[in-house]
Amino acid sequence: MTTQQAEDRPLLGIRIVDFTTFMAGPYCTRYLADMGAEVIKVEASGGDFIRTQKPMRDGASTYFGHLNAGKKSVVLDLKNPQDVDAVRRLIATADVVVENFRPGVMKRMGLDHQTLRRDQPALIYCSISGFGQQGEGAERPAFAQIIQATSGYDLANLSYQVGRDIDRPINPLFFFADVLSAVYGLGAIASALYQRTRTGEGQHIDLSLMECMMNMMPYEVQEAQFPTGAMRPIYRPLRTSDGFVILVPNTQRNFENLCASIGRPDLANDPDFATPQARGSHLDRLFDEVEKWTAERTSKACEEKLVAASVPCARYRTVSEAMQDPQLALRQAFQKVVDKGGAFLVPNLPFRMTGSSVTVRPHVPELGECDIEDLIAGS
Repeated sequence: MTTQQAEDRPLLGIRIVDFTTFMAGPYCTRYLADMGAEVIKVEASGGDFIRTQKPMRDGASTYFGHLNAGKKSVVLDLKNPQDVDAVRRLIATADVVVENFRPGVMKRMGLDHQTLRRDQPALIYCSISGFGQQGEGAERPAFAQIIQATSGYDLANLSYQVGRDIDRPINPLFFFADVLSAVYGLGAIASALYQRTRTGEGQHIDLSLMECMMNMMPYEVQEAQFPTGAMRPIYRPLRTSDGFVILVPNTQRNFENLCASIGRPDLANDPDFATPQARGSHLDRLFDEVEKWTAERTSKACEEKLVAASVPCARYRTVSEAMQDPQLALRQAFQKVVDKGGAFLVPNLPFRMTGSSVTVRPHVPELGECDIEDLIAGS
């Protein structure tokens, strides 16, 4: 990639006014900043709540930096008519607005899409909410944990914990709904920007976290409509001498390679394991046999032996261990960003483009570091 290509980010020249907080919206707009957009984050005097969340160093949150690197920050009081007027003038210079308030909040301030589009028909306006902008449940408060429970995801996940002494849904500490909505928001906004080059018109994007989660469960959605009564194949973790590995011998060749690698040709000749369908019905017995082999070896030794034989296998690692993966280093998967507390690493977008850069921009904005009148004048 040439120096010129590296500086020519895909969304260079696009201005976005960002009214988002917590995770879903800020992650979406950070991705847009990675793609080259100028993202202006509008914050209240106390700042985004995430600015207070650990890890903290010298009063700066790396969690906030992870979600907001590459943006600009301006402080406004949206209950103050003068500040609302100023933000309208800022939006008039922008291509995109992104917000994740409860439905109706932006309308009460006169900052909703219908109001703004009268004078700015080319404006693209993305609303991210738990359940969409219309309907009886639209104003229901929603965070990722709420969405993952009400979408059916948590109970589906519980149903797969066969053989474990678990009598309630697993603690929801991963915010899948937020990350999914950020990615879908990026795709929707980029698509709307492209469509605008053909039509000259903007549009309203109504993004629902609930529907993001439904899209994450293709098997479960179809099983709910057409119950088969059959449990999905569960490839359980296998114990090793120092941890666990996971194996997915889901094709005939993978299975035969597994049997040869662990010195168990008898398994390949067992009628219970003769076909993928048969193995799916007897996975517990198969893994009991394989675990006799893995339990006598380290996780690293199991992984090396089986991967060398083209058996899909991975040892369980901590996030810290995974971050040291040489393949991630080769792909330059992390970008160093800087705030007043120092430097830290943030993952880049998981794709590379030969004609442009999409890496995280290194600057984390201080609260209110920009003046809104300067931003309006500098558009």
